[in-house]
Amino acid sequence: MIQFPNCKINLGLSILEKRKDGFHSLETVFYPAALNDLLEITKSGSQQIENVEFSNSGNPIPGAISTNLCKKAYDLLKADFPQLPPVKIHLHKNIPIGAGLGGGSSDGAFSLTILNDLFQLKLTTDQLIHYAAKLGSDCPFFILNKACHATGRGEIMKPISINLDKYTMALIHPNIPISTAWAFQQITPYIKEKSIAEIIQQPINTWKDELINDFETPVFKAHPHLAEIKNYLYDQGAIYASLSGSGSSLFGLFPIGTLLNPPSAFPKLQMNLI
Repeated sequence: MIQFPNCKINLGLSILEKRKDGFHSLETVFYPAALNDLLEITKSGSQQIENVEFSNSGNPIPGAISTNLCKKAYDLLKADFPQLPPVKIHLHKNIPIGAGLGGGSSDGAFSLTILNDLFQLKLTTDQLIHYAAKLGSDCPFFILNKACHATGRGEIMKPISINLDKYTMALIHPNIPISTAWAFQQITPYIKEKSIAEIIQQPINTWKDELINDFETPVFKAHPHLAEIKNYLYDQGAIYASLSGSGSSLFGLFPIGTLLNPPSAFPKLQMNLI
């Protein structure tokens, strides 16, 4: 079975407080974006020693196979459904890694849904969300995969009515690694006067001044180049532009039909128009 895990952007991201469990309480809006990986899972027809035979292509995937969220998704289900047979997993990686776009989380969540369908486990959406939360904070979003207002550490979600189909989205990946752990360490959490839930319902032309990603201040200070890219997006006519997650990817929302001049000042950027 083949599916195409998509990425996400964050419309605003507020870090509200440090929790006793070491995580942070946050508020954001997750929105799906049409930049995709390719994920294929099939029942293994060979006598393999391991339960999961994993292969990959496309962008290099760092780390051991044991840490890959696709394999972890299988292991989670195997613990509760011992009848799961060995599988072959192939992941063609197109979404940049460590870019604030949730590509790894999406791969893990889609692995759960494929395994559920392929082997008729009959898990409900709520059950899949429960398993996804064990994989990572962003993973539950990709089970719903629709615009969601998220709180807690990102796993408490409520679908919201917001549609960006009238806009072209430019995704830019500067190929600068940003450690999420480092980014959180730079933040002093605080409660905002106006919530993201309120701001997101306002006209989109008000977002520029009010819909803030808290990570931008420390990330732009450490990497001024990223602030220049955000300015480039606004110079090209973006109605709204922002860092996604803790970065380093940025996105801009443009009226459909906008022609972007190539960012000649940033020749090594990966840019996708969606």
